[in-house]
Amino acid sequence: MARKPHKYHYIYKTTCKVNGKFYIGMHSTSNLEDGYIGSGKRLWNSIRKHGKENHECEILEWLPDRSSLKEREKEIINEGMLQDPMCMNLQLGGGGGLVNKKHGKKLAEAGLKKFREFWENPDNKEYQKTMHKNFHRNENYVDKLCQTKLERYGSKNGWLGRKHRPEVIEKFRETRSGLGSGEKNSQYGTRWINNGSQNKKIKNTEILPSGWKYGRIKIPAPGSFE
Repeated sequence: MARKPHKYHYIYKTTCKVNGKFYIGMHSTSNLEDGYIGSGKRLWNSIRKHGKENHECEILEWLPDRSSLKEREKEIINEGMLQDPMCMNLQLGGGGGLVNKKHGKKLAEAGLKKFREFWENPDNKEYQKTMHKNFHRNENYVDKLCQTKLERYGSKNGWLGRKHRPEVIEKFRETRSGLGSGEKNSQYGTRWINNGSQNKKIKNTEILPSGWKYGRIKIPAPGSFE
């Protein structure tokens, strides 16, 4: 089924009010109040650092359709603009995403390699700090995560290199098989519900409370970045 065309097409400029750096892009929408201010990597690094409230978006030009919008963006975001130290754009205009699939594959492979190195170095705290500064820029988060990784996977894990005895493993299996279904299962006769901000379990025979719906949602831990 063909996608319904958007009503508005425009070139916008988002400027960081803290340092004056800017990002120029194109946007098509049917809702001028959708809050869109850009999706560039450098732009979002700036938003994470200075806050969305310190970024101002203005419409520079209106275009009649998507194709003419792409052509206009190609004219505006050229090599000269990319060389401007105040410009946060990373690629020439008109693409609306990655330059090509080959380039995207290289970026994905590079990112995967970094994460493999990251998870394979549980005892290298300095390496992990460097990695997490790049992603989170939060010292407390870095220290806490490094400590957790050392306890789970590194030298501080008391079970590192150890295994349960065969009879203990067999006992685990018997216990799990007995709890897999029926009344011994802690979930038996209940179901999860949520009100958008918290979860709780109720019995299957209970009526769904007002303002709640069935299902469980993910709730970020205090101090997390979600």
